[in-house]
Amino acid sequence: MDKEKEVNRMHHRIAKREAKNAMAVAKNYVYERLYQRLESKEGEKEVFKLARSEKRRTTDLSSVRCIKYEDGRVLIEHTKLQEGWRSYFYNFFNGERFDVS
Repeated sequence: MDKEKEVNRMHHRIAKREAKNAMAVAKNYVYERLYQRLESKEGEKEVFKLARSEKRRTTDLSSVRCIKYEDGRVLIEHTKLQEGWRSYFYNFFNGERFDVS
């Protein structure tokens, strides 16, 4: 039983090492293609696409800077935002639903 476990572990380590090597080769290939594209004229556009996607990925969606109130006004002040959310959830939980878009 112990011999079988040891053989399985050895096979697992070998498979894991091969998978890591395959991933490294694939990553290198993809990065090489990316660098070649970035050196061309279209590459300038790629740089901006990468920057935009990175900005979108790192944008904090938990902080809301403004919301539309039920009458269509845009609320920006912190106290007004709190009042707008309070009103929205009060109406939402009491069955009076309205469109906030």
